[in-house]
Amino acid sequence: MDLNFTPEQQAFREEVREWVGANLPKELSHKVHNALRLNKADLQGWARTLGRKGWHGWAWPKQFGGPGWDAIQRHLFEEECALAGAPRIIPFGPVMVAPVIMAFGNPEQQKRFLPGIMSGEVWWSQGYSEPGSGSDLASLKCRAERKGDFYIVNGQKTWTTLGQHGDWIFCLVRTSTEGKPQTGISFLLIDMKSPGITVRPIITMDGEHEVNEVWFDNVEVPADQLIGEENKGWTYAKHLLAHERTNIADVNRAKRELERLKRIAKAEGVYEDARFRDQIAQVEVDIVALEMMVLRVLSAEQSGKQALDVAALLKIRGSEIQQRYSELMMLAAGPYSTPFIEEAMEAGWQGDHVGAAYCAPLAGTYFNMRKTTIYGGSNEVQRNIVSQVVLG
Repeated sequence: MDLNFTPEQQAFREEVREWVGANLPKELSHKVHNALRLNKADLQGWARTLGRKGWHGWAWPKQFGGPGWDAIQRHLFEEECALAGAPRIIPFGPVMVAPVIMAFGNPEQQKRFLPGIMSGEVWWSQGYSEPGSGSDLASLKCRAERKGDFYIVNGQKTWTTLGQHGDWIFCLVRTSTEGKPQTGISFLLIDMKSPGITVRPIITMDGEHEVNEVWFDNVEVPADQLIGEENKGWTYAKHLLAHERTNIADVNRAKRELERLKRIAKAEGVYEDARFRDQIAQVEVDIVALEMMVLRVLSAEQSGKQALDVAALLKIRGSEIQQRYSELMMLAAGPYSTPFIEEAMEAGWQGDHVGAAYCAPLAGTYFNMRKTTIYGGSNEVQRNIVSQVVLG
């Protein structure tokens, strides 16, 4: 396995770097590099910019309007965007539901939904988790009953990330109670403006409105918005989850945040502490190892060899690394990282301390990262999956 990039791949990297540098607003890059609050305009504005270039669906094949990049090109694109300080692309549309529509949707659904995802104009949300149904997703209870040309949906979804902005939501719903729990699940696309849908905010410890509850009260959903076959949604859900778990690893963001950790440590005077520097080095080694795993997968994909399904492994290691570097940032800043109230973050925590501006969001980031080992399937469940694949 040769991990060196070819001259053609290096030229592609330069092309992406030049375009991102010319099109990414400096104020947006500043927010990302310093973990300041990003609003809907920030996130969707960058999505639309990518959409105009035809890069919002950067992993899409040409037949669906994508650039048709190979695995290495996709990796280089993600790395250059992350290092430049571009916002992370909200994955629910281009990374999660789009591949399901491509693989299992009919031509009419593909024509209807994919262009809006590519352009960045349509904001998608994910309706998977429910109270009591997270990692044990097959136990979900949100019910859809077929009546003529419609499904009538009743139930609740929770932890719906940025659902307050959603135009559409893709949902797993129960359409049958016969047989195994997995066999009675269907995959529906639902307009969030439909009567009977209520979005209720869940405010997190740092005052952020990132997640929500979504309630469905006799919501009518046209039957032509069912993906694939009724009661086959579990198959489509597994296809989507493989994309989600790989996306959670996000090695390129980890590389960017490693540099931020070093900046904070140097500004706070703890970088000279050999023991603290050892901890930074350990995180850096783990990030390099994660990147090697990603490149190994890409190499296998390029050569056409069937590689071990490593989505669970990538999710485990990537989420743990995210928690670790956020913890070290907190330790580096010490008491200056404790304010995480909304007003402090918006004001840059104006004080005499040199690190005040970038220390304010650290506590919020730390607490927020506690979720990474839970969502997308808890790491304990993912370890069981890995053991079953490896040991049988």
